[in-house]
Amino acid sequence: MSLLHDFYSLDAFTADGPKVSASISLNSGHAVFQGHFPGNPVTPGVCMMQIIKELAEKWAASPLMLTTARNVKFMAIINPAQHPNIRVELDVEEEGGLLSVKSTTSFEDTTALKFSGVFQKV
Repeated sequence: MSLLHDFYSLDAFTADGPKVSASISLNSGHAVFQGHFPGNPVTPGVCMMQIIKELAEKWAASPLMLTTARNVKFMAIINPAQHPNIRVELDVEEEGGLLSVKSTTSFEDTTALKFSGVFQKV
């Protein structure tokens, strides 16, 4: 179950060992975008990070908690009205109940977020 309740839909999810590729469709009519920002919707960074967590949970088949965000770089704004379809790539390494995740979120040919962090199974 998504914490974001209808914020996005998962159109495709492929896992090949530690490599994950997902296609996401953002719901531009979601209430989050009414306040962030009225007339100029912007996908909140914390929501983008939550999507990464939920995809890592799907890969791990386990609930996770973010313990360390090593590197988070927001590189482009995602306006859900202009770019509702995003791609999220994960590279996951698991060791002792910890998942080290490197991720890139993009739309078309634009990288919007680079993330690297550690999640713990809960």
